[in-house]
Amino acid sequence: MINIQQSFVPDPGFGYTQAPSPDGGALEKLKALAQQYCPEDYQAERQAMLPDEELHLEELEAGFRALLSGGSPFPDLPYIGDGRPKYDAAAPHPESEAPHAPSANIGEGFGIGIPESQKLKDLHYDEVDTLNSEEIKKDFPVLNQKVNGHDLVWLDNGATTQKPIQVIDKISDYYKNYNSNIHRGAHTLAARATDAYEEAREKVQHFINAATSEEIIFVRGTTEGINLVAQAYGRQYLTPGDEVIVSELDHHANIVPWQRVCQEKGATLKAIPTDKNGDLVLSEFERLITPRTRFVSVGHVNNTFGTINDVQRIIDIAHSHNIPVLIDGAQSIAHTPVDVQQLGADFFVFSGHKIYGPNGIGVVYGRKELLDKMQPWQGGGNMIKDVTIERTEYNVPPARFEAGTPNVADAIGLGAALDYVNHLGIRNIEAHEHKLTEYAREQLAQIPGLTLIGNPKQRVSVVSFVLDGIPVPETGTLLDKEGIAVRAGHHCAQPALRALGYEMSVRPTFALYNTREDVDRLVIAIKKITGR
Repeated sequence: MINIQQSFVPDPGFGYTQAPSPDGGALEKLKALAQQYCPEDYQAERQAMLPDEELHLEELEAGFRALLSGGSPFPDLPYIGDGRPKYDAAAPHPESEAPHAPSANIGEGFGIGIPESQKLKDLHYDEVDTLNSEEIKKDFPVLNQKVNGHDLVWLDNGATTQKPIQVIDKISDYYKNYNSNIHRGAHTLAARATDAYEEAREKVQHFINAATSEEIIFVRGTTEGINLVAQAYGRQYLTPGDEVIVSELDHHANIVPWQRVCQEKGATLKAIPTDKNGDLVLSEFERLITPRTRFVSVGHVNNTFGTINDVQRIIDIAHSHNIPVLIDGAQSIAHTPVDVQQLGADFFVFSGHKIYGPNGIGVVYGRKELLDKMQPWQGGGNMIKDVTIERTEYNVPPARFEAGTPNVADAIGLGAALDYVNHLGIRNIEAHEHKLTEYAREQLAQIPGLTLIGNPKQRVSVVSFVLDGIPVPETGTLLDKEGIAVRAGHHCAQPALRALGYEMSVRPTFALYNTREDVDRLVIAIKKITGR
């Protein structure tokens, strides 16, 4: 990862330019960065192209443009970047084969020109925003339409993301060419469908860095995934007087399933509190743990304020007391890298539709040694080894937890979505969305009568606000008349909103295809609504 904090500052024409330096230090750092992308074996060739005593900044800038676009800064040398295949945007290819490549022209066109504050201009990042969101947007057919006479601006990504043509085509190809039930068919289409389904499982494994594909269970989504763990693990191991810990920032899907199993088993549900900024108070988490605490289940990212919870610390604290942890990754999976082995998570769940995949497919990751000990939640076909009238011998995981005919098409679609995200680079997406979110917060904060809710230390692409004198549902309806889709309500996170003194909020959320122009349109529409 290139660290540009010292050498570059933002520039609308290219993204970064050389910082002023009376002693020429920035130039030396720029040269050093260039040399990082040229191994020792090619030093002679590099020096022939860019002699140290004749360094041409125009050539160097062109090289960096090529590098940021995913190619080599020096066309005569092999690409030695992060190992991803180079995508040639100029080469002929079917529209659905690959997403539009990242572009370095990130500063061209700031929408309708709302000025940035100096504070935002001075923000520095460890990673350059390399996404060309205007080009990427062309991969998403649903975004190419008008709503109420305006070009659609989709800012409801926290509820669901739109689907690129690559995912749509992959699902269509399955239904057109090899639709079949899987695993037990003795014919060609069954074999093809089985291979594609299991390949999708392996893609999920690699995306979150699970140790084996046997730790990946397909479910309908995050909600079903948490219910699976609550029923298959919680019902099996909880006893009267035991305790389960969630948090005030959690989605209802991570509260209600644990409430139900605790009520059934006579256990107690506790919650980590949040402060006025929307951050969890982890010192209180340690105080909540007792000898009767049996499980911890928390969200990775809050869906209302965008808070990135310190799940590594939560896991470490819980594990120091031999308590297993589930992480709800529904709101993190599309925005930040996830490595379940590095985290040490015992369970990790997410939904496909949150990461540009289809609805109705999700994932439960569980450590193999835990899954092996758990009883199945649902019974039926596929999850068995042998059945008699008197008894049933269950299959091994993950089949043990995938009763009935699986959602083959959408599992394949999820695999295609992960391919799409991998091609663009999750770090690139993270940097783009971070910059866009800070820009949005800066501009929204300047509108009289608008109150931003929450100000967490670490956050992803979520902004919540209310308008003085205008009900939240009405604000959502008025924005829709301007072609802008946002979520307006309690977001299935009532404890989180109530912790900060609110019942509802307007919530725009950003994704890889959103642009500064989208933010500018939102700001202008709000000013129109408020008469300011």
